[in-house]
Amino acid sequence: MTVKVGTKAPNLHISTWVQGRSTNIDQEKGNVVIVEVFQVNCPGCFMYGIPEAITLYDKYKESGLTVLGMATAFEDYDKNTLENLQKLLATGEVIGETHKALSMYGQLRDGKLPYKIPFPVAMDILKKENGQITESKIMDVIEANVPDFRAYSEKDKQVLVERVKMYLKGKEYSAKTFEEYAMRGTPTSLVIDKRGNLRYNLFGATGQLESIIEELLKE
Repeated sequence: MTVKVGTKAPNLHISTWVQGRSTNIDQEKGNVVIVEVFQVNCPGCFMYGIPEAITLYDKYKESGLTVLGMATAFEDYDKNTLENLQKLLATGEVIGETHKALSMYGQLRDGKLPYKIPFPVAMDILKKENGQITESKIMDVIEANVPDFRAYSEKDKQVLVERVKMYLKGKEYSAKTFEEYAMRGTPTSLVIDKRGNLRYNLFGATGQLESIIEELLKE
């Protein structure tokens, strides 16, 4: 079952804490929590998502905000690895499309990130796929991402089913937290209130995060 906004936020599925203290959502009740979900090979994550999370961490960490980073992988499995995450956190070294984009926009210093991530960072659990594409798997993907699928015409339903089949054929791993929270991509910000309920699941750079945090801190 995927997690819906307004319901209790389950703990993150963590393979290892790469940086900072080991914690989880059930240990952070009483605080507002941002889980900033990213991939190592994701330019937007390092241009927008993570810098915004760092700004909020610095501004509100003494006011009841917890920020956690979670690296995941739903594509580019050869680049979005634990080893590349460890290198990133230890040295600031970025790879692949992230390096290319940040270089193009002058956002690297001596080829590395000009900032350090100050909050705890974990790696999502990745489970190797068995290669079997079942109707159940196809429908799980569709129901998590296309809530109005049943209203589609039969022709459009079939087109979508074929697209999902192609996606599953190229899928080497399932990322447990990413899939349980039905994320659409990275960067994603999961926002959890002081009672441990998922209040927002924000994909991309929305510009809404600070105002949301300020409201939730008042509750």
